[in-house]
Amino acid sequence: MAPAPSIPKAAFWMALSIASFLAMTVAGRATTSDLNVFQVLELRSVIGFFILLPLVMTSGGFPAMLTKRPFTHIARNVIHYTGQAAWLYALTLIPLAVLISIEFTTPIWTAVFAVSFLGERLSSPRLTAIVLGVIGVIIIVRPGVSSVNPGQLIVLGAAVCFGTSVVMVKSLTRTDSVVRIIFWMLIIQSVLGLLPALYEWRNPPLALWPWIVVIAFTGMSSHFCMARALAYADATLISPMDFLRVPLSALVGWLLYHEQIDIFTAGGAALILAGNLLNLQRKTPQVAEAETATP
Repeated sequence: MAPAPSIPKAAFWMALSIASFLAMTVAGRATTSDLNVFQVLELRSVIGFFILLPLVMTSGGFPAMLTKRPFTHIARNVIHYTGQAAWLYALTLIPLAVLISIEFTTPIWTAVFAVSFLGERLSSPRLTAIVLGVIGVIIIVRPGVSSVNPGQLIVLGAAVCFGTSVVMVKSLTRTDSVVRIIFWMLIIQSVLGLLPALYEWRNPPLALWPWIVVIAFTGMSSHFCMARALAYADATLISPMDFLRVPLSALVGWLLYHEQIDIFTAGGAALILAGNLLNLQRKTPQVAEAETATP
């Protein structure tokens, strides 16, 4: 059976997911400086599969990974892989501040799709959390008003892909275990990225391998923890928590890359935190009896 709704457990798993995403960002900066984007994505998926393998074996082995929803897994991973590739490509075209600002429209798309396709209710606290989060992100990154860069449209498309992916993961958690979801993510994305990765393949230098392992592990753990969080709470509750990645990314930038944190960052972070606290303090809704998971 699906686990009972729990906001504390959802927040715990989402915190681990955010930590994984932050580590993946640092590792991604190190690896993409030397390797093609598609090669990094391919190495992440292949190595991540072997990292996940012990958990697969303790969860019933390969027979337990069989799913009755293969087309949903395929569709979700095609969309998610497209979003990943678009995000990394846009990073080469536009400033990071603009990229992050547009990327964090993802919770808006998540909320829209969750309400439309999952039947979730967009309550006032959830809507307020989303609005405060968007305002906070805009205050932090302060994107300039200029002509539209193709990279801005590309990362907007990536945000739509990510929002769609979150909703599809939430749907999959109703019937499939988290391990099964991550298993198929790594398999399908390994196949999707093989040819693009081989097109400009180069052997990674020895010093880069620790970063490759980090990005592979966090690429798996970030989605594992995200899926666990979605198993305990609605997508429209989980997604606004991801706004915390913005002030935490600023902190990582200050600690590792000596990037300064100004008053705008502090003010935006306060709004983001306020929105998330408001969202977390809402009363847990009563839910219908969970569907039986596939054995």
